[in-house]
Amino acid sequence: MSQTLIPAAKPIVGDDERAAVDRVLRSGMIAQGPEVAAFEQEFAEVLVGGRTCVAVNSGTSGLHLGLLAAGVGPGDEVIVPSFTFAATANSVALTGATPVFADIEPDQFCLAPDAVRDAITERTKAIMPVHLYGHPADMTALGALADEHGLLLFEDAAQAHGATLDGRPVGSFGAFAMFSLYPTKNMTSGEGGMVSCATDEIARNVRLLRNQGMERQYANEVVGFNARMTDVHAAIGRVQLTKVQGWTADRQRNAAFLSENLEGVVTPPVADGAVHVYHQYTIRVADDRDRVVTALREEHGVGSGVYYPIPNHRLESLKHFAPGLDLPETEIAAQQVISLPVHPSLTQGDLERIVTAVNTVVKAGA
Repeated sequence: MSQTLIPAAKPIVGDDERAAVDRVLRSGMIAQGPEVAAFEQEFAEVLVGGRTCVAVNSGTSGLHLGLLAAGVGPGDEVIVPSFTFAATANSVALTGATPVFADIEPDQFCLAPDAVRDAITERTKAIMPVHLYGHPADMTALGALADEHGLLLFEDAAQAHGATLDGRPVGSFGAFAMFSLYPTKNMTSGEGGMVSCATDEIARNVRLLRNQGMERQYANEVVGFNARMTDVHAAIGRVQLTKVQGWTADRQRNAAFLSENLEGVVTPPVADGAVHVYHQYTIRVADDRDRVVTALREEHGVGSGVYYPIPNHRLESLKHFAPGLDLPETEIAAQQVISLPVHPSLTQGDLERIVTAVNTVVKAGA
């Protein structure tokens, strides 16, 4: 392979972000301070319809603290997908509660409402869907289930900055929602997370928990953590926030080009009323997925990703929560999915290379 590799994902950090970091470093205020407060306010206004937001040091911290703030703990069950990154279930387990894995629907790879209904028990406290790859979960049906059974509804929106369902932004449906700000997400703060909170009580609880259990110095009210975001990270996030909508439009255009031109694969359908922000552009390949991934990289210089080859319910760290569990749609997806590059750095030439590579490799294996 002589061509330059097209990476599966590429963080975009430029002079604006460097200048913002330098401004904070010169100020002498590096820990959680005015930049964090400004970032929280701006994130709320741009992405979640003004709901109160609390910044933390990672997406996983956001999930963990959100669950604790909403009262989840030992003896509770929280229904989650198995087809996602382990942080979703890890955060439940870290509260002392039990993650209960339910199957996904085959089109958008998100929690299937019928599977969730079957997983509800007398110990179920909440449902926590993941807006996987940037496509909203079916929050209408899941919200109705939560109301019917008196359950809380949370959102793992780690990959879904700016996604909407029926005109409503993700992150505004659940009692809390978490957005990740990891470097490869649609926007980043270098590392971090943002918790969107439906009530003042949950927001205050998250603030307490992120800061050793105190709002006022040395007046500790609960046992807490050090999960604060620094002003350095917040400054990066504030700059990225001004660009994320343009980047999202780029992702959507790139995704549309792939969907119009790829052959022999299942391209990602978008549900009625949904706006997909394509954190990942994920196709299905019916046969020999791993051969396709290897050939794309080694023969055509096209990077790709497989998210997630081992479902959570079969991970060594989590399988004791789900002995003998059968999740057929999850298992099929884990064997078939490939995520192709659609990040804003791509040129038209890159997109054409990706299409040619996929169509050639898939045809060769037919």
